[in-house]
Amino acid sequence: MELQASLILIAVFALLMVIGIPIAISIALASLATVIIVLPFDVSVFTSAQKMITSLDSFSLLAVPFFILSGIIMNNGGIAIKLVNLAKLIGGRIPGSLAHTNIIGNMFFGSISGSAIAASTAIGGTLIPLQEKEGYSKTYSAAVNIASAPTGMLIPPSSAFIIFSLISGGTSIAALFMGGYVVGILWGLAVMLVAFFIAKKNNYPVIPMVSFSEARKIVIDAIPSLLLVVIIIGGILSGIFTAIEASAVCVVYSLFLALVFYRSISLKQLPGVLVQAVQMTGVIMFLIAASSGMSFVMALTGIPEAISNGILGISDNKFVILACITVILLIVGTFMDIAPAILIFTPIFLPIATNLGIDPVHFGIFFVFNLCIGTITPPVGTGLFVGASIGKVKIEKIIKPLLPFYIAIVVILVLVTFVPQISLFLPNLFGL
Repeated sequence: MELQASLILIAVFALLMVIGIPIAISIALASLATVIIVLPFDVSVFTSAQKMITSLDSFSLLAVPFFILSGIIMNNGGIAIKLVNLAKLIGGRIPGSLAHTNIIGNMFFGSISGSAIAASTAIGGTLIPLQEKEGYSKTYSAAVNIASAPTGMLIPPSSAFIIFSLISGGTSIAALFMGGYVVGILWGLAVMLVAFFIAKKNNYPVIPMVSFSEARKIVIDAIPSLLLVVIIIGGILSGIFTAIEASAVCVVYSLFLALVFYRSISLKQLPGVLVQAVQMTGVIMFLIAASSGMSFVMALTGIPEAISNGILGISDNKFVILACITVILLIVGTFMDIAPAILIFTPIFLPIATNLGIDPVHFGIFFVFNLCIGTITPPVGTGLFVGASIGKVKIEKIIKPLLPFYIAIVVILVLVTFVPQISLFLPNLFGL
């Protein structure tokens, strides 16, 4: 039964994806096609629909539309240039300073917007032309932007961790957020280290020093935006509000910045911003519903247990199993967005990790880290294609400049995977 169900599920899903059917619809139809072999048609349709609808009946999911709305307000609110200026100030005296500015800017803006694509577009779109004028290689500039863009999906607030928390059965969002800080910053520092050596080798220039008064103005302009992260994390850790309530606070503060403080968005623009948020939320919610239907089908047909037994049959060594899961997730991340990948594969791999005594927080962080790498990895990583488009370079020309960055990021992945304390240090420090 497991083998037959697995083949039908994979074959139908792959076929629908190849012919261009949207991923959420592909998941739903593949699930329905599989459950029909177990249950009568009318029962299959009714049960699948019921599972999809009830999966959205969760208080935790309220955080998703609020964080999406906050990110869109920030994206449209002229925040990027203020963060670019601050990043210039921080990385301005390091060789290849504009590349470091790009990396730091992606870390800042990605964490605020919660989107690697938004960070890559806003920060890279601003800095890559400046790097070209200063004599930087076009492929190198694009590679730096691509390699650093996913840090924003790890540095909180991160919707990926919220979805993982929901699917894993309530893993602490606050603990995932704090662990995400550490690994996201490590990723950024690894990319900066590679960029430093390349800049030294090619004698890339340093940004001229600014006066004290200019530096002070840059910092003061950027502080209100950065305070968003401080308010959210500080409020959660102090117990003033929960991670779910923090998402609503995030929206209120973002609106204050955009409408009152910076005045970068007018009231007339708000309906358009809300429509964007509704559209994106609808896509994610449909993905969650469809993926929940697939999880039900897999549980009904015993697919997760069969996969678990197969992986555990390879070895009973925890590190070998983690290595197997890592390879699978790296491959999955290249062709599947993070949200559906979390929804589909968490119910499969988390029980394996739990049986091996792996902390759910550690597992969630290394799980998301793997999928983030997939977004910038050939052949179909979405972040790779967007970054190449922004840098105006061909995919085949950007792979070679990316190789040193891939190596550095994979080194961090290995450390995060096999040294749990890297991701658990801050959560344990704050008693989460």
